[in-house]
Amino acid sequence: MDNTDKLILNKIQAEFPISERPFLELGKELGLEEADALERVKNLKESGIIRRIGASFDSKKLGFKSTLCAIKVPEERVDEVADIINQYPEVTHNYLRNHAYNIWFTLITPSRERIYQILGEISQKSGILDVREMPSTRVFKIAVNLRFKGAGNDGTDI
Repeated sequence: MDNTDKLILNKIQAEFPISERPFLELGKELGLEEADALERVKNLKESGIIRRIGASFDSKKLGFKSTLCAIKVPEERVDEVADIINQYPEVTHNYLRNHAYNIWFTLITPSRERIYQILGEISQKSGILDVREMPSTRVFKIAVNLRFKGAGNDGTDI
């Protein structure tokens, strides 16, 4: 990853151009041709540095309900239960933790009832009854914007 890739990553995290030709605009802002900007982003995606490019919405403002969940899974069943959890498009994150409740995942659904339905189905399919639901009471921070050193517009550290 070179300095230009870092510039691209710094730019697109919070200011991806919304237009018919976003890579043309991105390229202009960074002194690149459209094809070069697009190719660099494709390479960053293929290498796994970029997971996705897309809009992020405030689910709460849209009326959705969210919760953090934890389930206590025997070590030998972690992959199996993770696959069950991952079947649900409402699951946005799913992590293995070093804790008695070793799989933690988040759900975002249109209603609390749907949260309860999904948790019940996960319990039924996995045979594990010990599933904890931990809805947030206050949000402190939800976004992250990683700034890459050496990617100042003039090539200096930022």
